[in-house]
Amino acid sequence: MAKTKKIINSGAAVVDEMVEGICLAHSDLVMALPDSPRSLVARHGPRPGKVGMVIGGGSGHEPSFLGFVGKGLADAAAVGNVFASPPPDPILACARAASKGAGVVFLYGNYAGDVMNFDMAAEMAAMEDIEVRTIVTTDDVASAPPDQKHKRRGVAGNFFVFKAAGAACDKMLPIDEVERIANLANSRTYTVGVGLSACSLPQTRVPNFQLGEDEMEIGLGIHGEPGVERGPLRTADAIVDDMIDRIFAEMKPARGDRVALLVNSLGGTPLMELYVMNRRVRQRLAEAGVEVHATWVGPYCTSLEAAGASVTLFHLDDELTGLLDRPADCAMFRA
Repeated sequence: MAKTKKIINSGAAVVDEMVEGICLAHSDLVMALPDSPRSLVARHGPRPGKVGMVIGGGSGHEPSFLGFVGKGLADAAAVGNVFASPPPDPILACARAASKGAGVVFLYGNYAGDVMNFDMAAEMAAMEDIEVRTIVTTDDVASAPPDQKHKRRGVAGNFFVFKAAGAACDKMLPIDEVERIANLANSRTYTVGVGLSACSLPQTRVPNFQLGEDEMEIGLGIHGEPGVERGPLRTADAIVDDMIDRIFAEMKPARGDRVALLVNSLGGTPLMELYVMNRRVRQRLAEAGVEVHATWVGPYCTSLEAAGASVTLFHLDDELTGLLDRPADCAMFRA
């Protein structure tokens, strides 16, 4: 099998060199901890009396997670190898850096390795008298049925859960309130993805799964996890209709409801195609009488260079709208 092309020095060095590059590009916003180089901390995030917020996960999803570290969003992020959870030590280092006396919340996607390592880090933090609360994101509608929501994966909808929780921390709300808001945001976030082609890991440069030349897969995960339906490539409108039907079946929007919208690239799908998708999403929302409060289009949670996209609807209420609108200043995201 032919190998893919990547602009890297070596697969083994790519994550550390990426982190170094991010810190050099955005030195006014983030820094890596000297004794834990895969722990990025916001220069203007942690402050006395504020609940700290730590996010994290595998590399390869940029701008998740590193790009969402900054004032008004995450105080720190721990990153692992490509598509692999960070180990407990850099997570603990992030918790220490984010802890300013009011406790720390951990937010991350629902993957076995992340759950195990963040839980271990939380136990280690408790031994240092740092109170940790954990919220696991589960926005991927296609990854488990409604009666098994706890088994669902966290994908691009992380973006909205992180934003709401980060704003709650920035407002200096107590940890009970931050935890409540994060869980509320997660419960009102719905994502469905579509995959058109695989990505390749820097270490192997070989596609991590196979799709036929004219095939697509609805519900594909951000690491290439199997979706719910594989078949011939359809038009953009037909793909979006499938996604929106699945989201509406669960969200059950009423006329007059408000949402925030994210049309996300998995890395290889260009803006041209995302805006074609956005057009159809907006048509469907208008038909349902749903108001769009804010829209983001672009790569926010990627899968290296995979071709594909996802649509996320964040079902707003007044509280979540205010938190979404609160300013944030991060390396790869501003509000």
